Amino acid sequence: MKSFGLDKSNAGTEINRRQKEKFRSSGIVGVRHDGDRCIIFGSDQEVAGVMRAVRRNNATGAFYWIGSDGWSARGLVSNKNEPEVEGTLSVQPQANPVDGFEDYFLSLTVENNKRNPWFFEFWEDHFQCRYPNTSSTPYNQKYKIPCTTKERLTKHNTAFEDQLQFVSDAVMAFAYAFRDMHADLCHGKAGLCDAMKPTKGTELLKYLRKVEFQGLSGDNFHFDKNGDGPARYNIIHFKQISPGKYKWIRVGKYLEGELRLNMSEIQFRLDNPEAPESVCSLSCRVGQAKKYVEGESCCWHCLDCTQYQIRHATDQTQCVPCSQGTLPDETHSFCREIPEEFLKPDSGWAIGAMSFSASGILITLFVGGVFVKHNDTPIVRASGRELSYVLLIGILMCYLVTFTLVLKPTDIVCGIQRFAAGFCFTVVYAALLTKTNRISRIFNKSKKSAKRPSFISPRSQLIICSLLVGVQILINAVWMVIDPAKARHHYPTREDNLLVCNSYIDASYMIAFSYPIILIIVCTIYAVLTRKIPEDFNESKHIGFTMYTTCIIWLAFVPLYFGTGNHVALRITSMSVTISLSASVTIACLFSPKLYIILIHPERNIRRGRGQFAPKSTTNITRTNASSMISTVTLTAATCDQNKAVKGHTIATTDCSTQSELYEMEIRERKNGKVLQNMMTRSTQTLMNNNGKEINVVISPTIKDINIKDTFGSVRSLNISRIGNGPINQNDGVL
Repeated sequence: MKSFGLDKSNAGTEINRRQKEKFRSSGIVGVRHDGDRCIIFGSDQEVAGVMRAVRRNNATGAFYWIGSDGWSARGLVSNKNEPEVEGTLSVQPQANPVDGFEDYFLSLTVENNKRNPWFFEFWEDHFQCRYPNTSSTPYNQKYKIPCTTKERLTKHNTAFEDQLQFVSDAVMAFAYAFRDMHADLCHGKAGLCDAMKPTKGTELLKYLRKVEFQGLSGDNFHFDKNGDGPARYNIIHFKQISPGKYKWIRVGKYLEGELRLNMSEIQFRLDNPEAPESVCSLSCRVGQAKKYVEGESCCWHCLDCTQYQIRHATDQTQCVPCSQGTLPDETHSFCREIPEEFLKPDSGWAIGAMSFSASGILITLFVGGVFVKHNDTPIVRASGRELSYVLLIGILMCYLVTFTLVLKPTDIVCGIQRFAAGFCFTVVYAALLTKTNRISRIFNKSKKSAKRPSFISPRSQLIICSLLVGVQILINAVWMVIDPAKARHHYPTREDNLLVCNSYIDASYMIAFSYPIILIIVCTIYAVLTRKIPEDFNESKHIGFTMYTTCIIWLAFVPLYFGTGNHVALRITSMSVTISLSASVTIACLFSPKLYIILIHPERNIRRGRGQFAPKSTTNITRTNASSMISTVTLTAATCDQNKAVKGHTIATTDCSTQSELYEMEIRERKNGKVLQNMMTRSTQTLMNNNGKEINVVISPTIKDINIKDTFGSVRSLNISRIGNGPINQNDGVL
């Protein structure tokens, strides 16, 4: 409105604000508006004032009115306010004419209707005259013309209210209620019986609720369960039927719950026939739920469903969450499956792991081929070829495990993974433990006796290794029975759907690794205990380095494994790389020194005899000063000729039997008749005594002398003998 600095779209707000108190005081129940669409309740006098206010503020055409029966179809409102009222939709209680009432009322005069004291006032107001001898009232004081007895009511000068039917229905409802009550309580006795003196309202109400009759207008009447009469309304519309000509017309009706509208008759503006949209609440968008306003059945707020919810399929007031493994679609209308995520063989992680494993497989096969080709050479036989082949098989299985880890999880694949992951490690470390145990027992036994320890033969070693591996097989079997391996979906977060083996979900995979870890720990302990044994006689130092490196690898793997629970590809890749890396360390530390001799320095791969050394009765001793005392002991051993007869004396002898291997020598250190240290030796060594001092023993296959460089200057004796056969003789070479 220009006078208020407002446009027409805001006119309703300003009118409502400025006349709010006036409307209340004048009887208007309320004005509800939404932009330019308003519902207004009030009498015809008050609503007429609103229409005049609209016109004064140049807001004509800015409003679409929804009216009540209190003012619609009233000339007081629409007369001279036609442009403002145009397009109004309103409701009127449906009422049919009461048969005979119009003729009856038109026949009434003040002479024949003196029983009605208000009829005189009606007569004076209707004919605007003053009836003689009537009392003065605020309404008849302005009338000066006296009334005659010739005035008559006609159809042309009399208008009847449409709601007369409701008056007659109300009167007849009480009449029928009294009749039914009288019939029940008085049993046909005329007049009021004692049971109806006095008549109780609560008792009468029971009969009133039950009445059913046909009214004077021809309509059937009854009360519903709420005590209301039949809901019958006409929908009326104030329409400009031609330029400047307006009329209230009926465009529909509402009969006891059923609404019928003739939309073709509705015209809100002659110059703009398009109907405005007006609702209490717009329909909620897809993915929104309705929250009804308290006390309102047609008004609601639209609430967005949360990130992981959709609107209920049948109940639009509810949002329901999607189940695990599903997410709402873009419109939050339905839940869609989250694609399964698992490590695929063509992924970058899998290709990298498989490439590493494939390289390890080729290297393992190459090492195995070299060992098979040189199976009878001293270096292969001295390394314990049976356990070496077991080691190579275990290493090969470690590399092959990677290819099972990258397969799509199924129950069978999960079972294979669970068994293979721990089994391959068990084979490797069971063989290593058997080796280190054999070395330790030989070394410790030689300190106390020249007798060969038990269970050090190849067959015994294989049996021990098999028993150790059998423990892992038993563990896996019990585990499979108690908790079978299965592929299942795992949901670490709301947006993940991981297809994994059930052992990956928690720490249960440690069951498969627990026993190999124990073997690793025991192997490491043995490696530490045997670290000072001559390196050319055994593999303790190489095994020790292998175990130390393996421990470091697994200490790094454990936190990585448990820290990647939500990244299945990284978790499986880290496991496969750890397994392959452990196998690579083993093959590099244990087999590369042997390959170096076999392939690069084959001249060192010479078979030496296994015989008894028979020292001569004389010993050559050379001494220097006390600070550096050098002693030389010359020993001669017997050899065999082709007829297995003793041929001569040499330090490098040939065994007369069909089998031969590197000889073994025991050096027993004594002081004052007490054994201080037992030491085993092959070829050239550096041996440490208990005091950390050196004894360098050099054995040359081309000379007959054993040169001992003594740096301590103390008296000692030497006894040289072959393991398991006792001393060569009772004579010791004495320094």
